[in-house]
Parts: sequence; C-alpha cells; structure tokens
Amino acid sequence: MRALALILLPAAASAQDFTTTTYACDRGVEIPATYVNGPDLSLVVIHVEGSQITLVNEPAASGARYGWPSDGSNYVWWTKGEEATLYWKTPEGEALLLTCKAG
Repeated sequence: MRALALILLPAAASAQDFTTTTYACDRGVEIPATYVNGPDLSLVVIHVEGSQITLVNEPAASGARYGWPSDGSNYVWWTKGEEATLYWKTPEGEALLLTCKAG
C-alpha cells in the first residue's frame, strides 16, 4: 500500500492542491489525513493503526467518501464538514470504527 501512495502522490501533488488535517477521534486516537485533489483523481492518505492507508474518492450522497475500489483495503474514510468517520468493510456491510473531529 505504501508503494502505491508513493506512486500516486507525486502525480497528484503536481497539481499542488493538497491539505493536511489531524483529527481527534474516539478513545484518544489521532488520525492525520492528507487530501490530494488532482484534475483526474482525488485521494486521502491516512495513518491508522501504524499503517499508511491510501484511499480514493468514491461517490457519496453527502460529504466526501474515500475507499479502495479493488478491496485491497477494508477501510472507508467519510468526511462531512469538520467531522469524519472511519469504517471497516465486512461481508455484512460497514462497521463503524471511529468518529472524529478536525482539530
């Protein structure tokens, strides 16, 4: 996954449209998130449970939803305003892991 992030970030970062936000989450967890918005691709890189996870923008009814279309990662990161939620995909649906607020 880290190699993919290193491949995607330089190409998307050339548009120079990126921001980094740290979220304060349940149980004292902090999640740094870097959003990269390019002309053809938007993604977020989050640091969760000791791993760097790259997720791409997916269709959402409201807010911004990021996931992994190839199911290589089971995380889903969904933001709306200052709030974010982290989910884990299961065969039965999505299980809520953390609720967060931008710090």
